[in-house]
Amino acid sequence: MGALEQFLEEFTYAGIFLALFLAGIGLPLPEEVPILASGVLAHEALVRWWLALPVCLAGVLSGDVVLYWVGRHWGERVLAWRPVRFVLSKEREQTLKEAYHRHGVKIVFTARHVMGLRAAAFLTAGIVRIPFPRFLVADVGAAMVGVPISFGVAYFFTDRLHDIMADVHRAQRWALLVVFVVAAVWIVVHAWRRGARLEREAAAARDTAAPPR
Repeated sequence: MGALEQFLEEFTYAGIFLALFLAGIGLPLPEEVPILASGVLAHEALVRWWLALPVCLAGVLSGDVVLYWVGRHWGERVLAWRPVRFVLSKEREQTLKEAYHRHGVKIVFTARHVMGLRAAAFLTAGIVRIPFPRFLVADVGAAMVGVPISFGVAYFFTDRLHDIMADVHRAQRWALLVVFVVAAVWIVVHAWRRGARLEREAAAARDTAAPPR
């Protein structure tokens, strides 16, 4: 965080945009970090908040759009690129494709708020050819929620930022645990129902095959 703040302070708005653009296209740097750093710099009056916040929005959205068009232009061929597989594994690719087919553009809105899923989701959105206007509306709407919140937390609570982030990570861990528990329960119930259905089908098949008395 300290090194990033120095970089952003040196290159100001161009540095903010570049850091967020690179994070958006898959650099192993959570985009929340440059946004938080920008909020801290704005709090310290090293950048103007009313310029830094739009630059943050432009940085995250530009990376998302580039990933979308890479996926849309090259399609499945992009999956042969080795760097892409670090972002989009075969398992994640299949999961996202199925999610897009079931839920459509809602996945874009959701993925924008999930660290580690954004790049893969936006790339897949292009591969499955989600209409660009719908993609852009969902992405802009999600960014207009998440980016100002992160920026505002850093701007208004700079002195307590470390404690706040610790609480956020703690909440994320609990939320993840809840998700795993719900998923495990769903898998068990689904497996039980499937087993019961197969037993009924097998019993019906035996009754059909049995010779009449």
